Amino acid sequence: MASCSLVLLPFLLAAVSGNTAPFFNMTFVYVPEDLELGQYAFQLKAIDIDGDQLTYSISGPEAFYFSVEPQTGNVTLRNSLDREFLAKFTITVGVFDGMNQAVSRKLTVIVEDRNDNAPVFRHLPYEASIPENTKPNSVIYTVFANDSDTGNASKVSYSIEEVIPDSTKNLWLFYILPNGNVVLNGSLDYAKNTFYQLKILAKDGGGMLHNMLTFQQSSTYLSLTVVDLPNLDPRFLNEPYSSSVPENCALGTTVLTVTAVDRDTAVNDKISYSITNASVPFAISATTGTITVSGPLDHEQLPSEEVLLEVTAREKNLDIHGNVAQASTLVAVMVTDVNDNKPQFYRCSLPSCNFSTSAQNNFRGNIIEHSSSRLPVSNLSIVAHDPDKGINSNYELYLQGPNASAFTVSPTKIVGTGQVQLLVQDPSSVDYEISHTMMVQIIANDTGNPKDCCSTATVTIDLTDSNDHIPEFPQSTYNLRVMENSPAGTIISPNITAYDPDSGVLGQITYELLPESIRKIFTVNATTGAVLVQNGSLLDRETRSIYYANLQAKDGGNLVGTTVLEITVLDDNDMAPIIAGSYFISVEEGQNVTTQIQAIDNDEPGNRNSKLGFKILPGPFSNNFTINATTGEMQSKEPLDREALEDDRGQMVVTVEVYDHGMPQLSTLVNITITVGDMNDNTPMFLNQSYEFSVFEDSPGSFVGEVEATDADQMEINSRISFLLQRGSGSSNFLIRSFHLGPGYYGGQLSMDPDTSLDYDNLQQKFFSLVVLAENTAANNMGDTASVSVVVHILDVNDEPPTILPISLQDVHVSENGTQEGLVHTLVASDPDTAHRLVFEELAVTCFKGARSAGEVCWDWFVLAPNGSVLVNSSDIDYELCDRVVLTLRAEDLYTKKGNRYSQNETLTILITDVNDNTPLFLPILETFVVVPEISPVDLQVATVKATDADSGQRGTITFSIVRVVLIEDNGVSRPFENLFKVVTTPEQDSYVGSIQVASNLDGSLKGQYQVTVEARDGEAPVHTAQTMLNIFAVDQSYRVRLQFVTTVDEVQSNAENIKVALTTATKAGVYVVAIQSMEDTRASQAEVKSVMEAYFVYSNGTALDVNQLSVLIQSDPLVLAELVNLGLAIIGPGEVAKPTRETELIGIIAGLVAFLLVFIVIMILVLALTTRSYKRKLSAMKALKEATTFSPATVQPGAGIPGTNQYNAEGANPMLNISLDPSHDLGFHDDSTSVASMNSLDENTVNAPRDDNFNAKQGKEQPTDPTDEEVLVAALNLKEPSKTAYSNQTFNTTDL
Repeated sequence: MASCSLVLLPFLLAAVSGNTAPFFNMTFVYVPEDLELGQYAFQLKAIDIDGDQLTYSISGPEAFYFSVEPQTGNVTLRNSLDREFLAKFTITVGVFDGMNQAVSRKLTVIVEDRNDNAPVFRHLPYEASIPENTKPNSVIYTVFANDSDTGNASKVSYSIEEVIPDSTKNLWLFYILPNGNVVLNGSLDYAKNTFYQLKILAKDGGGMLHNMLTFQQSSTYLSLTVVDLPNLDPRFLNEPYSSSVPENCALGTTVLTVTAVDRDTAVNDKISYSITNASVPFAISATTGTITVSGPLDHEQLPSEEVLLEVTAREKNLDIHGNVAQASTLVAVMVTDVNDNKPQFYRCSLPSCNFSTSAQNNFRGNIIEHSSSRLPVSNLSIVAHDPDKGINSNYELYLQGPNASAFTVSPTKIVGTGQVQLLVQDPSSVDYEISHTMMVQIIANDTGNPKDCCSTATVTIDLTDSNDHIPEFPQSTYNLRVMENSPAGTIISPNITAYDPDSGVLGQITYELLPESIRKIFTVNATTGAVLVQNGSLLDRETRSIYYANLQAKDGGNLVGTTVLEITVLDDNDMAPIIAGSYFISVEEGQNVTTQIQAIDNDEPGNRNSKLGFKILPGPFSNNFTINATTGEMQSKEPLDREALEDDRGQMVVTVEVYDHGMPQLSTLVNITITVGDMNDNTPMFLNQSYEFSVFEDSPGSFVGEVEATDADQMEINSRISFLLQRGSGSSNFLIRSFHLGPGYYGGQLSMDPDTSLDYDNLQQKFFSLVVLAENTAANNMGDTASVSVVVHILDVNDEPPTILPISLQDVHVSENGTQEGLVHTLVASDPDTAHRLVFEELAVTCFKGARSAGEVCWDWFVLAPNGSVLVNSSDIDYELCDRVVLTLRAEDLYTKKGNRYSQNETLTILITDVNDNTPLFLPILETFVVVPEISPVDLQVATVKATDADSGQRGTITFSIVRVVLIEDNGVSRPFENLFKVVTTPEQDSYVGSIQVASNLDGSLKGQYQVTVEARDGEAPVHTAQTMLNIFAVDQSYRVRLQFVTTVDEVQSNAENIKVALTTATKAGVYVVAIQSMEDTRASQAEVKSVMEAYFVYSNGTALDVNQLSVLIQSDPLVLAELVNLGLAIIGPGEVAKPTRETELIGIIAGLVAFLLVFIVIMILVLALTTRSYKRKLSAMKALKEATTFSPATVQPGAGIPGTNQYNAEGANPMLNISLDPSHDLGFHDDSTSVASMNSLDENTVNAPRDDNFNAKQGKEQPTDPTDEEVLVAALNLKEPSKTAYSNQTFNTTDL
């Protein structure tokens, strides 16, 4: 309808003038502040009904911002705009059609905001000092930055980008809240860092700039100084402390000085000293620590001659934990004894006396007067004691004092300790009437100590009297007064007392009132004689004004005395004023009112109790009236106004107090009710000067808003209001309805016309300006109206879904183990609707480790806030469990009215960054390592270790190193070595291998095992290390075996592998060949020896074979023995550790010549011995043969060998010989040293090669030949079956040492 009006108006004008002037239909335009120079800003459009060619122009003070194309009306920007400098201004636009005069009007230019300003920090610089004991989660500083843009672009968020020093380790130590509060997230330590510098980033919420979503940010630094606080206790110097003093030393004598220092060197707090022992006669200077004698020292009173003082050094200030910083030490003081004691008196009875307590000088006892002679004083316990020993403890007793002649002391002499008594000597002097108490002094005189000889005990003796007096009152009559209505307990007389000179119970007096009826009103204190009110309600002067009573006094012997009490009741002001009549007054609005208050008082006329006064009490209307304080006449100060009253009935209530002048003052209240009639003398008034409402497009009949108006008149007929719309542009689109809200209070509900539908896109102006009238409908004031301006804005409907910006969906990196907290990312979404509210929603969480799913481990690691903030929700983030978290999410527009309110589902990937939080882990070692020093060259691998690290990259790189090497010798002695072994690190899949190699030549003469400690270290700070210890068993030179061959060196070398295979088959041990060399000097034997092979035979558990054990094993396998003989083996003997030099041989020859004569004599003696010994060996061999033929392999006792040796425990079996060491089966091998020289022959280690026809290969065992060709022991060993018994020892089938 508005558009129809605009179209018809030019036609009407044309009908009058013939050519119509053009006109503008625009009042304001929007121009973005980031519009570049020369770009299109807006277009001037004017309407010309005649269709004339139009020319446009602009003018005004702000017109320099724009240029206009006269023909098209296109306006371009000529000077830059800045909304923060000028947000709105007005220019004059003009149009000329060539026919009529140019038309101009004002055009408002509104500058639209763009995000062209970064946040600005205020109140710089940021500096603070914080104590090192500041609690976590404390706010330590608040920063503030503001952004002059509007909307989201003005919302500032904060983050901490860097922490100096060591941002990697300390970034987690602080975090910042959205309000700028910087919060401490951990504990500070002055010893680690004394200063931090935080780089704080302020970022706005983002906004459009040059048609792109832009985020502005700025940064500053916050400097934090850590204040050191004391956290260490003081320490005493030069401990322990001891000294000595004599017991008679002077007060103030210096004993010694203790010194303590504060270990907090930066604080250097003052230290004070104190002695914490209770009751010690020593003092200490609080500042210097000097200990002095502060009290008398008594060697006899001390439990020990050595006194231990506990001295405490305390710092002046509390430490960082709020505790006292202190340390204690003991000081031993020796007190030496001197003769310095005199006898003292104590109140006790022997033998239960404690002489460590203080002595007493005053004692008290009692006795009945005129008691018989030699009768002791009762209740008197006196013990005299002299702590000195021997002759120094002798002393005598005697009496002094004013009553000394009446008593005597017993005994008169005491040695050490004795009970003391006072006896009556003169009964006539013990008289209660002369004196109630008597006093004597007992003198204890130590004649051996003239300087301090005596002690005095003063004894007070109380005498007991008899009853011989009657109580007497000082007066025969007492006149008393009491006020009527006095409360119970009111004291009438504080004390009326009688006198009785008797003592004790006989002199105690009790009081009583007579007759008994008077006790209902009055009472008396039985002890003090005070007279009090018993029941004040019975005291009424108008009923009875005077009372009489007898006061009786009775002593402990029932003797009685009396006196008369006359009690007068005084008058009291107990009558309040009485109001005559009631007061209700009616008056018309605008008139004055006057009234008289009538009241009386029944108290005695002419008395102050009956004199009346009047006053108005404070109230809502007390200031509107005055009253005469004497006459009670009340009148209004000015004419009354009904509209000034809030009461619906128009009533004013004034409270008047009528009071008398008595004490206490009594009063009565009366209400004066004044009803004021109403007149219609007020016009309606709107509550607001203007109203502004909004309504959505296309909403016929919908509620727009409500206007409210009031009429101050009190009567409903005078305050009735009706609303209507004043006709104008757009008023026909709306309806208004009046309704009653309260007395004089009406509302007008503005709504859309049900038949009208507005389209936001078709409206040139997005608002309507209306005028609402409020009319008073009272009959006598019809037409009184008020008006108000109402602007109604037409709103667009939200019907577009939101969109999440791709830039905010880029991958996010978060470190594991809670090193990052709080906000880690912010999602941003946009919505083209003018009014929207966007929130984010998390739909799903997916966890990955590499390309595989990690289950649900990461579901609670992060939380998505509705505002798009991605926050760390857990300190248990672990890269080793999950390295990628995918959040499925979407954005929702809460203001959506139509269409889809959700964005498309998007994903945000959070990549977990690994930190070095795992220690290298050594894998179990399942093998035993053995080294033969003699054949172990440098770089030879002797052992390996393997370790893994769960961290990734450089953090999981492992480097091995040898920490220490210790040789544990067979005798248990430990010897450390350096640079003996080295380790080479080699990476493998998922692990690292450390090859332990020989670093320098090993000493073959050492026996035992090497304990090698290997350390694994990862590759990134903070570095983690782990250690393991390897046992490498060393085989010393005593186990080197010499194999002599009848073949040449070349033949032995060519057959070396076959020889080693045969030896390994027989021994099941590793064969380590040292050397193969020619034999220059041979012994006479059954074969000529040409070459020698020296070797070691070592098992995997570190044990080795000696020559005897090797011989037994080879002899136990006939097939191997035959093969070795075929390969040229002749003799098995011990290895040569060192070859003699020519000088050694020469010395031996000379020594041999010198000893030739002695040897000749010795040979003759040995002949007999050798003959006997040979017989014993043959006998032992026969015993072994018999034992071996009856020995069952099933009875073999498996037992572990001692690593690195050929020693075996008593319960195990020799694993090589497979022979039990049961003492009951002693084969006699060790009867003498020569019995273990050889196991192959009784004479030498020569291997006898059997003929082919002397053994059967099918049966697998050797048949004995002629007994004269072989030793009996060899034959016994050959009878065993090697396939069953030779290698059944399970000790060497395990690597467990």
